[in-house]
Amino acid sequence: MNLYFFARAVLVIMLISTITHANEIEQVRYIDSKDFPDPKQSYFIDLLKLTLEASKDQYGDYQLQPVTIEMAQARTSVMLQRNEYIDLTWRMTSQQLEQELQAIYFPILKGLMGYRIFIIGKEKQHLFNKNITLTALQSLHLGQGYNWPDTEILLANGFNVIQGHDNFLIDMLKKQRFDYFPRALHEPWPEIAGDNTLAVEKYLMLHYPAPVFFFVNKENMRLQQRLTYGLSKLLESGKFEHFFLNHPITSGITAKANVSKRTTFPLDNPLLSEKTKTLLADERLWIKLMPAK
Repeated sequence: MNLYFFARAVLVIMLISTITHANEIEQVRYIDSKDFPDPKQSYFIDLLKLTLEASKDQYGDYQLQPVTIEMAQARTSVMLQRNEYIDLTWRMTSQQLEQELQAIYFPILKGLMGYRIFIIGKEKQHLFNKNITLTALQSLHLGQGYNWPDTEILLANGFNVIQGHDNFLIDMLKKQRFDYFPRALHEPWPEIAGDNTLAVEKYLMLHYPAPVFFFVNKENMRLQQRLTYGLSKLLESGKFEHFFLNHPITSGITAKANVSKRTTFPLDNPLLSEKTKTLLADERLWIKLMPAK
C-alpha cells in the first residue's frame, strides 16, 4: 500500500508540475539603451512581439522585458553567452557568433543589412561619381565600428577601413577622419536627420550577403524552438512579408534609396557559416532588388 500511495503522489506532483509549466508566462529580456536610443530597433522589437504572439498556441503567454544596460554589441553577446541579464539579442551573423550563441536561422531583415549606401559630408559628392571603379572606391577611407562583422567583411574585400566606437562614427565623419560611412539601406536618413552638414550619397551601393538573426543562449532550447516555430508560421502565412513591407523602418526604402539608379559593387562575405549559406537559396527569405548594372 505504501508503494501504491507513493506512486500516486509522484504522479500528482508530475501533473502539477506540467500544468504549472504550461501556465507559466515566459519572460524574454532584451537590451534597451536609454543613453543612445535607436529608433531603428523598433523593427526588431515589433517583429519579436509578432513572433511570440504567433507562437502562443504552442508555447503559451509571454512577457517582454526591456533591460536598461549600456553596452556595445560584443558585450551584449558576452552577457547572453553567460546567460546574464538578457535572453535574446539580434545581430548580423558570423561563424564565430554562431559558435558562441544559438542562432535562429531566419534572416529577420531579409538581407537588407547587406545593401550599403553611404553617409558623406555634403561637399564630398564629387568623390563618388557613378562611374567610379572599385579600386578607386577602395582607396578612399571609410568608417565602421569596432567588432562589427562589416568591418571584417570590408577589410577582406580590400577596403581602407577606419574603425571607431559605434556611437562616435558620425562625429568622426564630420571631423573628416574618413570619407564615407557605409550604412544599411534603411539606416542613413534617421541617423542624419536635422544635420545639414551630412547627406546620403546618390549613386553607389555595396552588396554582400549579411543576414541578421535572433540569438539566444545555447542552452535555452525552449526559446530557440519557440522563435523558430513563430517565424516559420509568419513566413508561411505571408504575415512576415506584410510586416517587412509595411513597417515604418523598412516601408518604401528601396524607392527612397533610389536603388534602381545606383551602381552596385558585389562583395564576398567570408564570415558566413555553411548552415547560413544554405538559406541563400530560399527566395522567400530575401529582399528582391533590381539595382543598376
